[in-house]
Amino acid sequence: MADRGSQSGQSTVELVAALPALLLAGLLALQLFATGYALTLADGAAEAGALALASGQPAASAARDALPGWAGDDVEVTVRGGRVTVRLRPPSALPAVAERLVVTSSAAVRPK
Repeated sequence: MADRGSQSGQSTVELVAALPALLLAGLLALQLFATGYALTLADGAAEAGALALASGQPAASAARDALPGWAGDDVEVTVRGGRVTVRLRPPSALPAVAERLVVTSSAAVRPK
């Protein structure tokens, strides 16, 4: 019976030791999903800006309007010639991590 008790204690210790690693893996997975989502949003915003540019509307405001509210402070939109570039910082609990995962997307139209 002493053997069984030590095995039960060992399982508890292993679970406690593995829990931080599991939490870190989950946080990493969520951050990667958030980064992918931010890239999809940046693609759509760049396309919206380019379409606005093609129709003679302000491209930067069209690109910003295509993004959800949380992205307002985390986006940079530049327009050069017929190219609209959107740079978006993904949501993150750690700002230093988000700065390293900034995504950029561009869309272009031909001038008339």
